[in-house]
Amino acid sequence: MGHHTLQMVVVPGDRETVGYVHLRWTCPSCGTKNKGTDRFCASCGSPQPDNVQFEQPSQEELIKDQAELEKAKLGPDIHCAYCGSRNQANATHCTQCGADLTQATKREAGKILGAHRDKPAEKVVCPACGTPNEPDAAKCVQCGASLTTPKAAPKPQAEPAKAKGGMMMPGIVLAVILVLCIGGICAFILFSQQTEAVEGQVVDVQWVRTVPIMGLVPVDREDWRDEIPAEAELGACRQELHHTEEEPVSNAEKVCGTPYTVDQGSGFGEVVQECVYNVYQDFCEYTTEEWQQVDQISVNGTDLNPYWPQATPGVNQRLGTTSEEYQVTFRTEDGEYTYTADPDEFSQFQPGTRWKLNVNTFNAVVSVEPE
Repeated sequence: MGHHTLQMVVVPGDRETVGYVHLRWTCPSCGTKNKGTDRFCASCGSPQPDNVQFEQPSQEELIKDQAELEKAKLGPDIHCAYCGSRNQANATHCTQCGADLTQATKREAGKILGAHRDKPAEKVVCPACGTPNEPDAAKCVQCGASLTTPKAAPKPQAEPAKAKGGMMMPGIVLAVILVLCIGGICAFILFSQQTEAVEGQVVDVQWVRTVPIMGLVPVDREDWRDEIPAEAELGACRQELHHTEEEPVSNAEKVCGTPYTVDQGSGFGEVVQECVYNVYQDFCEYTTEEWQQVDQISVNGTDLNPYWPQATPGVNQRLGTTSEEYQVTFRTEDGEYTYTADPDEFSQFQPGTRWKLNVNTFNAVVSVEPE
């Protein structure tokens, strides 16, 4: 049986009732689909089973009748433990045998059956005579042929051809790649830690010291209006989603997910939807002043007496965080190596002095020691 399907989207938040619908139950004796509130099968007269599973009809229509709505809101039915009769949720005694129902077990309820089917369902074409029938019809209105015959199970698809020799399955390929990647990282760490001692002589030293000059520079930014600094120059604003609330608030937009049907355990279904409330606020452009580097003064040398440059900031300027770099060049039998030294050790590298260099596999100097 064809019907329109919806992708159900549930938005966590405030749950509200859209309405109530009649569900269906399938007779285990003849396969007829009956209205959920019917106690007996309309085709063969079999009673509704105690463990009946209510289903959505192919097309759901919201109940308008006030009396039916009152019944739908009662809750799950109660089956009498003595005679098995079905009773409404508000019954205290069985309508069939008069037994006390206060300790009876209610039907299960609360199961989500699926998205609300509010679109017209397709007619069911009789396989015998071709007559269109209502979506939930059990027999053809023209020839009486059964419309509930289970469809033949689809033939199993042929198994995909197995990989031939010499080709690895995708999972194996991924595993091999992962192992290679991990192995590569481990190898890099291992080789970078392995060192070889090399003797070298200091042939050159170099140093650079830099003092940045910072200035107040106008910059354009965007932010929520209440987060913009008071001294900033406000620009254009637009309304944007700031956050969501689960309860109604002023000046909020209500947004609801796809309505869906919940089994009430009584042959009725409650159509509900989850809603949240989008709160919008002004998101604005603004211009403010921020400290940014506008200039720098650097000095460098090739001796062991580094000094800081003289820097005098101008109006609305200040000195930034200084930086310094020290490099030492060693000559060895294998060639020259460059080592970046710490400020505290730089004065030790007198030209002509000899040092032991610890060089890793990648030909980088890891550390040095005086001979």
